[in-house]
Amino acid sequence: MVGALILGWLGIPIVSSEGMFIRSHFVAGEIPAAPDDPAWEKIPPMTLPLSGQVITRPVWPEPTARALIVRSVHNGTDIAFYLEWQDNTKNDRLTPGTFRDGAALGLPLGDAPAFFCMGQLDHYINIWHWKADWQSDMDRRAAKASEGKSAGEGVRRFEVIPRRVSSVEDLVGGGFSTLTTKVTQGRVQGKATWKDGIWRLVMRRPLASTDPENEARLAPGRLQVIAFAVWNGENKERNGQKAVAPWFQLSLDPVAKL
Repeated sequence: MVGALILGWLGIPIVSSEGMFIRSHFVAGEIPAAPDDPAWEKIPPMTLPLSGQVITRPVWPEPTARALIVRSVHNGTDIAFYLEWQDNTKNDRLTPGTFRDGAALGLPLGDAPAFFCMGQLDHYINIWHWKADWQSDMDRRAAKASEGKSAGEGVRRFEVIPRRVSSVEDLVGGGFSTLTTKVTQGRVQGKATWKDGIWRLVMRRPLASTDPENEARLAPGRLQVIAFAVWNGENKERNGQKAVAPWFQLSLDPVAKL
C-alpha cells in the first residue's frame, strides 16, 4: 500500500499483476493503420508505467513521460500497435543542439527474453524505432506531392527532404553499442500525429517473417514478451537517455474461424 501511495504521488500509474498481459486482439478485415482511425476506440487500452533508464551510463532517472497507453490488433496477416503518451512539445526536426521525439518497441529474436534495453550477446532483440523527424520528412513529402503544380503560381520553393521508406527504423541489438540497422527497411511502417500535447502512434508489420534470424516472430496464438521506450527531445533525451517499460507479456489472439 505504501508503495502504491508513493507511485501515485510521483504520477506513475499502477499496473496489477493480472494486467501485465498486452493482448493483440483479432479483428476480421483491414486493421487500422493511422492513430486517428475510430476503430482504435473499440480496443481496450492498457496503461504501462514508464521509468527512467538507470542500467547504463549516462543514466536518466527523471524522464518526462510517465505512462504509455498501448493497444494492439491483428487480422491474421498484419499486426499493429497503437501507442499514446503525453509530450507537451512537438520536436520533429533535428538541428544542432536539438533532439527528436521518438518511441520504440522491442521484441526478442527467439523464445528466450533478452535484456530489455538493447538485447545481449546470443539473445538479440528486434527494435522498431519510430522517429518524429522521419515522420515529418514523410509528411512534408506527401504534402508537396499533393500540391498543385500548375503554372503561374509564382516562385516555386525548393526544399531538400530526405526520402524515407518508413518513419520507423527496423533494428537489431545484441547489447549496448551493438545496435544495427537492418539492410531491408520498410517492413515496419509508422504513422503518428501530435495534438494538444499528446503523441499518438501506430506501428504496423506483416505477421509472416521474411528474415527469421533478424525479425521478431509474431504469430497468432503465440505468447511472448515486449518492451517499450519513449524519448522527449525537448528534455534532451536521446540514445540511452529515455523512459522505459521493461518486459510485458504479449498475447496474440488465435485467428477466429468465421
